[in-house]
Amino acid sequence: MNFKVTPDTMQKLSLLDDATRFEPGGSEPLEEKSTASLLRKSKILPCVAEAMTPTGKKPILMGMMTTACERNCHYCVFRAGRSKTQRITFTPDEMASSFDTLQRAGQVDGIFLSSGIIKGSITTQDKIIATAELLRKKYNYRGYVHLKVMPGADYEQVRRTMQLADRVSVNLEGATAQRLSALAPKKDFWTELVQRLQWTSQIRQQEQWRVSVVSQFVVGAVGDTDLELLSMSEKLYRQLGLRRTYYSAFRPVSQTPFESLQSTPAEREHRLYQASFLLRDYGWNLEDLPFTANTNLRLDVDPKRAWAEQNLQDAPIEINRATRDELLHIPGIGPKTADAILAARPRGLVTDLAHLRALGLRDVEKASPFILLNGRQPAQQISLF
Repeated sequence: MNFKVTPDTMQKLSLLDDATRFEPGGSEPLEEKSTASLLRKSKILPCVAEAMTPTGKKPILMGMMTTACERNCHYCVFRAGRSKTQRITFTPDEMASSFDTLQRAGQVDGIFLSSGIIKGSITTQDKIIATAELLRKKYNYRGYVHLKVMPGADYEQVRRTMQLADRVSVNLEGATAQRLSALAPKKDFWTELVQRLQWTSQIRQQEQWRVSVVSQFVVGAVGDTDLELLSMSEKLYRQLGLRRTYYSAFRPVSQTPFESLQSTPAEREHRLYQASFLLRDYGWNLEDLPFTANTNLRLDVDPKRAWAEQNLQDAPIEINRATRDELLHIPGIGPKTADAILAARPRGLVTDLAHLRALGLRDVEKASPFILLNGRQPAQQISLF
C-alpha cells in the first residue's frame, strides 16, 4: 500500500525546520560530535532528522504542536512578538495522523514532540499527551516516542507523559536560577523546572518504569561557566538519575534581545559533552575535571588529556597494578578496555603495547605517555604500530 502525506500537511510540517535547532531528539548522540552535527536532515522533510535512539540510528520526526509561544525567552526563535517566525499549530489528531502516515511509508521511525506554550503550560501539555495517546492507542504505534515536559506541567501530566514515552525532556536551559532568569525571564528555575525533574525521579522509582529522562542547557549566552554547567549535570546524574544532559551552543537569532551576541564556539559544546561522559560513564567526579582559572575547560584538548598532562606527566600509571578508576583516567582507555585489562591479569602481565591493543586499546598513542608496562614507559614502541 502506498502511503502519502497530503501537500497541505507537507507544507505545514516543512515549517517546523527551526525545531531541530534546539531539541536533539535522539537517545545517544555520537560521543565526540557537536549538537549541530548529530542530526542529519532528511531529504523528505526538513523536520525529519537521523538520530541515535536506544535501538540504533533512526529517522525521527521533530514535531512541535505549535510554533507560537507566550513566553519571551531571549534567545529563542519562537519567542513571543518575533515577527519573522511563521506561526503554525497542529491539533493532536493532525500531528498523530501525519506521523502515522510518514511512519507507515517508512519515512520516519520515531518522534520527538515539543511545543511552544499557548494558553498556559497545562493546556499545552495536554495537547502533547493527547497526541501521544493517539499514537499509542488509535495508531497502535509501539516505537520510539520522546516527549517534552512543559515548564509548570502538573504532577499527573508528568506521570502520564512518562507512561506514554520512551524518553522525556525537562530542559533547564540555565545551570542556575540566575542564568535561567537572564535567558528566559518568564520561567522559574526551581518551581517550574527543577521540581519537574524531581517528580520524574520519584515516578521512575515508584512505578519502576524504564523511561529515560534528559535535560538541556543553552551554552554561552549569559556568562555561564563550564563549572556551573557540569556541576548541575553531575547533580542530575547522581541525585535524579538523568540519562544525559545536552548542551546547545548559543547561536544568535535576529529579532531577539540576544541578536547582537557572539556565537558560542562549537568546540566548547564538544568539550562539555566529553566532560559530561566522564562524569556519567567513567566514574569521574567534578573535582577531577581540569578547569582553567576562569572555571572553563580548555578548548584545544579534550578534558581527559588535559587532566593527564597535569597529573600523569611525571607520575605515569602502572597498567598491571592500576585500579579500574585509575585506568579510566588514562587517555584512550574506556570502560570496556579497563574491564578487559582487569580480566586479563590472571593470565599474566601486560608488557607491551601489542598486548594493550589486543585488549581493545585502539589508540595506543593517546595512552603511551602516561603509562608504565611492567615498570617501563612504552613510548619507544609506538613506531612498531
